[in-house]
Amino acid sequence: MRLSPMNQRRWARFKANKRGWWSLWLFLVLFTLSLGAEIIANDKPLVVHYDGQWYFPAFKRYPETVFGGEFPLEGNYKAPYMRQQFTDKNAWVLWPPITYSYDTINYDLRVPVPSPPTRENWLGTDDQARDVLARVIYGFRISVLFALVLTALSSIIGVFVGALQGFYGGWVDLLGQRFLEIWSGLPVLYLLIILASFVQPNFWWLLGIMLLFSWMSLVDVVRAEFLRGRNLEYVRAARALGMKNGTIMFRHILPNAMISTLTFMPFILTGAIATLTSLDFLGFGLPAGSPSLGELVAQGKSNLQAPWLGISAFAVLALMLSLLVFIGEAARDAFDPRK
Repeated sequence: MRLSPMNQRRWARFKANKRGWWSLWLFLVLFTLSLGAEIIANDKPLVVHYDGQWYFPAFKRYPETVFGGEFPLEGNYKAPYMRQQFTDKNAWVLWPPITYSYDTINYDLRVPVPSPPTRENWLGTDDQARDVLARVIYGFRISVLFALVLTALSSIIGVFVGALQGFYGGWVDLLGQRFLEIWSGLPVLYLLIILASFVQPNFWWLLGIMLLFSWMSLVDVVRAEFLRGRNLEYVRAARALGMKNGTIMFRHILPNAMISTLTFMPFILTGAIATLTSLDFLGFGLPAGSPSLGELVAQGKSNLQAPWLGISAFAVLALMLSLLVFIGEAARDAFDPRK
């Protein structure tokens, strides 16, 4: 698809910001790698050629009996008896680079947990003998996916509410602003903690709770754009031609309002990741055992004798949030009408 001359200039301005440009590429590379976390870190082989057949345990469950076991359940591929079966049949096994998943417990540690980094556990283990690097990779993925879904849903609601207020004005705008003033004045983090304490939160429940408050960040921006745009000549001409209000709002005014919205999205992403990490750190976030960066930070706080826990989580969070901030700054400069 060919970009318009204006969008070509915006894209050129974005690329001219080297820090934002390279941050975008680095973030996309890291996120793409995290999407394939099962290929990078897994306690199951990627490919097994056993007794003349090909198997893919990392992507499909096979009963233990397929590989000479006794039980019709999935076996432990790292167990000695399973390795012996592979050896007896001269099986060919391809393991991922990290032979641990985020919930795999290393029972062969020779030192108390949390254990320091070794050749087997590159960033050490946590206080439950789980590989830190595997949990970081999976935690990065779930944090970004959570933030992306929350940002998309928040943007839809925020743009819709802001468009209604700005386009209609009057009592609609007045009542909407009073509601926003009351709703935004609530102690959000405390309410999230209270709501999350009623039930055992999961990914979608936590997403719904945070969505109650996250949509407000875009309302003022979109409202201002609609207040300005509803009095422009092309909008008056559309009204004179008898176009419906919905058509004028979402076909004519909204594309111009989306410029400001796009520049805010990376910052909304950072806010969503920071909030999820805070809730996980406090114990009100994702269920126990989930690959969470906040939970890893909490472990670092509780195990000061194991600095690799806090340093690993902090380094990943700092890198993730810094990249998003740099991308947001470049996008803001690219869409700046003064340039």
